Amino acid sequence: MSLLTPSLGLLFWMIISFAFVFGLLAKFGFPVITKSVNERRDYIRQSLVKADEANRTLEIVRQKADDILNDAHKQQQNILKQATKEAAQIIQKAKDDAAIQGKRKLNEAIRLIDLQKQKAIGEIRSQVASLSVDIAEKILRHQLENTETHDKLMAQLLDEIENSDAVKN
Repeated sequence: MSLLTPSLGLLFWMIISFAFVFGLLAKFGFPVITKSVNERRDYIRQSLVKADEANRTLEIVRQKADDILNDAHKQQQNILKQATKEAAQIIQKAKDDAAIQGKRKLNEAIRLIDLQKQKAIGEIRSQVASLSVDIAEKILRHQLENTETHDKLMAQLLDEIENSDAVKN
């Protein structure tokens, strides 16, 4: 007998042993292994479904976050535009108020200058009138020293008064 060819009896007992072990495995081992594989397959399927749901939920959350960020940027731009507009309005109002205030002060200054001018003119007139009276007094005194000149001046003044009364009537 050779070592490479088995005997018929050995072959018989090997087949019986194999059938017995296979039967035990089929009866007790394979159902447990099959059940375990099926449970693992179901768990993997459920995990894949949950992962897909999580990915969809994550995508929805990302989209909402992007929408919120876009809205926030739009609101920020609107607020900046409004603030710029209000700042421009405030500056324009301040300029207008300053112009109005400047006009008021200028008008007040012009009014004060006119008052000072009228006052100065009045003072000049009163000084001129006073000087004129003084000069006239001095001239009359000088002319009245001579009676003949005095009589001529009186006659001339009376004539002027009569002529002015005649012109008025």
